[in-house]
Amino acid sequence: MANAPTDAITAFTDGGSRGNPGPSGYGVVIEDSTGKKIAGLSKYLGKQTNNYAEYSGLLAALEYAVQHGYKALKVISDSELMVKQIKGQYKVSNLQLRELHTRAKDFIAKLDWFQIQHVLRGHNAEADRLANQAMDEGRRRP
Repeated sequence: MANAPTDAITAFTDGGSRGNPGPSGYGVVIEDSTGKKIAGLSKYLGKQTNNYAEYSGLLAALEYAVQHGYKALKVISDSELMVKQIKGQYKVSNLQLRELHTRAKDFIAKLDWFQIQHVLRGHNAEADRLANQAMDEGRRRP
């Protein structure tokens, strides 16, 4: 893929589920082109699958970029399945994920430049921490 434009932001995304399905949430850390953190997003999703949570984190990052007027986004995720589905290397057979995949592609089409990359879990620690924090907070709700 082409090098990132100088104004590209980077989103580290993670989603998780305790049980599959189970209490789930996502975490997203967004950095500007200099590596400075500009946003931390997280949300408890209720009882969902891990893959649903991963896609929810991606959608949160895409929505943030579009709503804030960014035109170039690099996403880094430890979900190999989601990354390969977005790249078109894997089919999306699950109906629920297909809907999320379509929404993600619609957001991507609004950007001038997009890249998604898979990394090992250890390279996504802050997004993982936010996802776990969202799950913890959600489980404490009555």
